[in-house]
Amino acid sequence: MFRRREPVPFAFLAEADSFRSNVTPPAPERASAGQIAGRWLLALTIIAGLVGSLVIGMPALSTPTATQTQQSQASQGH
Repeated sequence: MFRRREPVPFAFLAEADSFRSNVTPPAPERASAGQIAGRWLLALTIIAGLVGSLVIGMPALSTPTATQTQQSQASQGH
């Protein structure tokens, strides 16, 4: 029966840590003014949407006030 030499499967992955390349990666390109403005606009749109949904949803999350509960109890009693 065939037996592997390495103690674990994919032992070549452990050897990849010791590999050193002499090729330097290229420097990242700087974003243009239009790209930066677009990112800011997208971020502001997302934040405004979250704040708007919170403002619109707050009345649904609030508990009824005391006057509303008294009125509902009075209408049930008649």
